[in-house]
Amino acid sequence: MSMDIPGVFNFFKGHPSFRLLPNRAVIAATTKLLDPEFRDYDDDTNNRHPLTYGSDEGAYWVRDAITTFNNDQTFRFQKDDRGRSKPEFLNLDSGASYGVLSILLQTTLPHTGYTKQAFVVTPTYFLINSCFIDAGFSGKITAIDEIGNGEINIDLLERKLEQFEKDPKDSQGEEALKPIMNPLRKGQKKIYKYVMYCIPTFSNPSGSSYSEETKLKLIDIARKYDMLIITDDVYDMLTFEEPFDELPKPLIRFVQLDRRSNEDPESYGNTVSNATFSKLIAPGLRFGYHETVTDKLAAQLSHGGANTSGGTPSQLNSMIVGTMLLNGSAAKVLSRFREEFANRAEALYESIKKFLPKETMFEMPKGGYFSWLTLPEGYDAREIGKIAYETYGIILANGSDFEVIGDERNWGARSIRMSISFLEVDAISSGIELLGKVCQEYASKKGIEF
Repeated sequence: MSMDIPGVFNFFKGHPSFRLLPNRAVIAATTKLLDPEFRDYDDDTNNRHPLTYGSDEGAYWVRDAITTFNNDQTFRFQKDDRGRSKPEFLNLDSGASYGVLSILLQTTLPHTGYTKQAFVVTPTYFLINSCFIDAGFSGKITAIDEIGNGEINIDLLERKLEQFEKDPKDSQGEEALKPIMNPLRKGQKKIYKYVMYCIPTFSNPSGSSYSEETKLKLIDIARKYDMLIITDDVYDMLTFEEPFDELPKPLIRFVQLDRRSNEDPESYGNTVSNATFSKLIAPGLRFGYHETVTDKLAAQLSHGGANTSGGTPSQLNSMIVGTMLLNGSAAKVLSRFREEFANRAEALYESIKKFLPKETMFEMPKGGYFSWLTLPEGYDAREIGKIAYETYGIILANGSDFEVIGDERNWGARSIRMSISFLEVDAISSGIELLGKVCQEYASKKGIEF
């Protein structure tokens, strides 16, 4: 089922209600940015005019605003903490989805077998499969399971890596790198043997977050096997467990942990944070950034052919967001989102406990946009979703949408992803009450416990 089909109660959509979109704040930032006839940096090749082609890496002042926001206002690193970022470690892009594909195109080579396999945590973001397939990983994607309590199945990951290391079919030599050798550029790009994708904080779709111990174990494995870990760090600032009148302190990111223990300034690292402001301000701005351990991988990502053709892909939007970071309006939007979504999360949790079958598995969301619901044995989530839509106009995201293609787990049998970003509190409560009626009638027909 598509998230865009007409419906009364849309629990599929993963973007903020139109009421929450910060029209006035964006107008004010755009006016402040564009109203002056000249800006100090218009002729600076590291920044440039907002309406011209940008530098390859993106405006330096915007990258500086992002790192200041992250280092000092949210993650709140001490001045001597090696996890702190620098503007040189960032490459600005046009949002997380484009960001993932750009990373894959610039750091992997599955076509020749040099990059042997991709690992994707399951259940996964429902559109990420296409990015990996477009990058040449069709038939080369392995699912790695979330197992709860901040962990994923690391044992499975290591077993699979050992198997692929022993596989004699894949070429790893210089011959396999020839297709990307560009005579117009100096040096060889860093290409990884393996790549892994996950959403480590308030994951889409499960809502789960990984422990620091799990992150450190994965970084050690990535270094051992020459693997790049791509993390979608898009929901981590949307925590519901801290005061809403101040900026949150998110869980530490993979890239920050990798940087802390990396002593080599020439290293490309084994992690890249794929972040976006789409979930924190407005999806229509289409602006995000890559953050890497040092400046090496960030520079490589900025030097792709499409990027160097016209410079950073979101020159204007990046400066609008940069202005909002500097004038404080981005922080206000984030605070509003967190408070609104926290209220919706509570309404969803209470409604599920009140109206759905008593053995339904569902945890109180702690942040982000999404959470994972599992119906009791005997219930078919696909059938219930179909009845709910046809009877009451309830649109649900069935678990089958969140499989890793080619390595499925049958998530669609009993699981549903629930979104709190689009529906208001009253609609959430009403929609779940009606869904409960569907489940009750289904249970009566099937002779199972409600």
